[in-house]
Amino acid sequence: MAGISFRRCTDGDSIFRSVVSDVTTNPHVLDNPVWHALSTAHASFAEGDDFAKRYPPAAGPLAGLREPSVDSYSSLARLLYTDDVAALVFAAPLAPPATWEILRAMEIGQMVCTTDVANATEYPVERLAPSRIPEMLSLTELTKPGPFGPRTAELGTYLGIEESGRLVAMAGIRLRLPGYSEISAVCTHPDFRGRGYARSLVSALMLEIRGRAETPFLHVRMDNTGAVRVYEKLGFAMRQSMHLCILKRA
Repeated sequence: MAGISFRRCTDGDSIFRSVVSDVTTNPHVLDNPVWHALSTAHASFAEGDDFAKRYPPAAGPLAGLREPSVDSYSSLARLLYTDDVAALVFAAPLAPPATWEILRAMEIGQMVCTTDVANATEYPVERLAPSRIPEMLSLTELTKPGPFGPRTAELGTYLGIEESGRLVAMAGIRLRLPGYSEISAVCTHPDFRGRGYARSLVSALMLEIRGRAETPFLHVRMDNTGAVRVYEKLGFAMRQSMHLCILKRA
């Protein structure tokens, strides 16, 4: 797979050191995943133009720039209401113009699975219907896996695990771009952690993605070493660090 370098994560290693591809001379769709998703598979959700695009606010704050240029930031500004925020994910550090206020900036790890996928689903999982959105919102609000809005579940398949009729774990497919699908919103209620629910959900999603002849990828917080280990056991490898920037118009 041209343009992708991988790094294995091991105890004692600086697993969060950047393995950043040259996004100027050797770009790859995963270096700018939100832009490529909104320009292709998720074009029907896109708001914007040839410089900047965003998902509808109810689907979350993710937005993409064709490139981090003044014209792109100007275009993004026109898409936002006064109190709106935009979340950008890019392989290189972002330095928006002074007309923007950065609310949060951090590095996150991007992991990709290019190996064969084994079925590691140990628990029954179910597809979550639109009627379960209130429960999904409650669970994501409690566990904070990342942005999740009332329309996020429209972006792809979302699976869940129940205990006594109660949704206690979930995960889904968010970004889709040529050849790739992103696994996101992986979360388990604190009272039910340690049982392997996340592993079962991610495994089921990986099999679905592979069934479309696509490659699974995901983003993980730098300090979540436990999740990194789980994903590695499922076949993911660290591709590179990415830069998440949450900002609003100043």
